[in-house]
Amino acid sequence: MTLEELMSDLQGQKTFQEDPNHISLENLFNDAFMSKHSSHKSFEDFLIKGNFQVRTEEDVNNIPDELFDRHVVRETKFADWKSMLETANLEYKSK
Repeated sequence: MTLEELMSDLQGQKTFQEDPNHISLENLFNDAFMSKHSSHKSFEDFLIKGNFQVRTEEDVNNIPDELFDRHVVRETKFADWKSMLETANLEYKSK
């Protein structure tokens, strides 16, 4: 363990080890995906248009389903958040 890693551990700021099976929302809803399936150039723009205050993936998960589904219907080609998420996963995995 390096001195820097030890200091981070002691300060409670150990770096997050990313799960190799986890795909970040940034990668999943990349600019190409958003441009293809919505009128937004980025996932961030999509969230801003819905007035969602989102800083983490947990924040996205905490948006009430009904509210997020309505925003998805208005702003994308999808019927709901679940179908948008499923399509993004399929497209990401096909790369």
